[in-house]
Amino acid sequence: MGVYDLKFGKGSVKIEIRDEDVLGLMKSREAHGAGTEAEVIAKALENPIGSTRLSEKVNPGETVCVVVCDLTRSWQRPSVYLPVLLQEIKKGGAMDEDIFFLIATGTHRAHSPAEHRAILGDEVYARYRVFDHDCLASAMTDFGRTTSGTPVRLNKLAADASHVILTGAITYHFLSGWSGGRKSVLPGIASYESVMANHALALNPLPTKGRNDVCRSGNVDGNLIHLDMTEAAAMLAPSFLLNVVMNADGKIGQAVAGDWRLAHEAGMRALDSIDRIEIPRLADLVIASACGYPKDINLYQSAKTLFNAQDAVRPGGAIVMLASCAEGYGNDEMQMILREFKDADGREAELRRAFTIAKYVGYCTALAAERFDFHLVTDIDPGLLDGTGIRISRTADEALAKVRAAHGANLKTWIMPHGAYTLPRLA
Repeated sequence: MGVYDLKFGKGSVKIEIRDEDVLGLMKSREAHGAGTEAEVIAKALENPIGSTRLSEKVNPGETVCVVVCDLTRSWQRPSVYLPVLLQEIKKGGAMDEDIFFLIATGTHRAHSPAEHRAILGDEVYARYRVFDHDCLASAMTDFGRTTSGTPVRLNKLAADASHVILTGAITYHFLSGWSGGRKSVLPGIASYESVMANHALALNPLPTKGRNDVCRSGNVDGNLIHLDMTEAAAMLAPSFLLNVVMNADGKIGQAVAGDWRLAHEAGMRALDSIDRIEIPRLADLVIASACGYPKDINLYQSAKTLFNAQDAVRPGGAIVMLASCAEGYGNDEMQMILREFKDADGREAELRRAFTIAKYVGYCTALAAERFDFHLVTDIDPGLLDGTGIRISRTADEALAKVRAAHGANLKTWIMPHGAYTLPRLA
C-alpha cells in the first residue's frame, strides 16, 4: 500500500492507494537554473532573446513603466526579481523618478499600501511610484480593434511611457494556453470591455455549441484568445519582457528575457519541459491536490486544478480534488452561475448574454461535474454546493470510500500532487 502526502490548505493530507492501482505520480520536473533565484534572473537579463539588453534600450530622461502582477499572483515572487530588473534598467541611465510600477489588476480590485509593499518588496516600494490599473477608469488610450473585433483600450500611463516592460510568470492557462507575456497587456492593463470581448472568444461561435475547444491549456494553435491578446499587445509594442518559470518548490527555477513575443515563446517551451506530463492512458480515478494555500484559497482559484485533472481521466471516471477553499467560492459570479442555473444550456445562455471570466470558470466546473464523478475534499459549507453536481467530503478517506462504492475497489489511478501546475497529455 502506497502512502502519499498531498498539500491541503496550510497543511497536508495522507492518502493510501494500493501500489498495483497507481499508474504514476504526475510531479513537476526540476527546473534547473543557474544558481540562486537572483542569479537565474541576472543570467536571463544578460542573455536576452531576440533583443538587445534592456540597459541598451533605456536612455536617460525616458520614462519606464514596469507592469507587475497583482496580489493574487504574488507567488510569482516579484519582490525577488524586481530588484535585479531595476539594476539592469538603471544601467541605461534611467533615474528613480522616471521609473514606475503598474499593477496589472485586470478586472481585479485595487490594492492597499500594505499589499503594494508585499508585491514589490520593502526597498522597491519605498523608492518608486506604484499605481493600480483600473479597468473601469476613463484614463485609457484607444488603440482601435483587433481582427476579432475586440476594442483595445489600454492604461494611459503605460501608453504614454517611453518603455513598457512586461513581467510575470509562465504557467498553463485554461483559456490562452499559457499565462505570461501578452497577458500582462490584455487582460492585465486593459479596459473591462476589452477583457470581456477577448475572453468571450472562449465560447464556440455557434450558439448552444458550448466551449471553443481550441481555447484551452497548453494550446496556442488557432487559439483565438491567444491570437487576440497577441494582436492587442503588439499595438502597445512593449520594449522588453522578463518572465519566470517556477520550480516544484515554488521558487524561480528558470527565467526568460528579451523580445516580448520571442522570449515568451521560449518560456512556454521551458514550462513544457517541467510541467507537461505525457501519459500512456487515461485513468479510472485521478486524485489531484490544488497545491495548498494560497492556490486553494477558494474554489475560483482551485478550478485550475480541475481543468488539468480532467485531461487524465476517462469519460465517466472519477476525480478527487483536494482544495481547502477557506474563503469559499471566492467569487460571487462563479457562485451565481453554479447555483442559480441547473444545466449547461442555461449557464451557456447566461454566458452569451453577459460573458465574464468568473462565470465561465463556473460553467466549466459544472461541465466537469456532469462529465465526471467529481468529488471535492474541502472546508466549504456543503450547502453552498447543493445542486451543482459536485460531491463534497471532509476527508480524502471519505471521498475515496464514495468513489469505490460507485466504481469498484480496483481503480487505475493517476496522482497529481501539483495539480495546479502539471498538464497531462495523452501520448
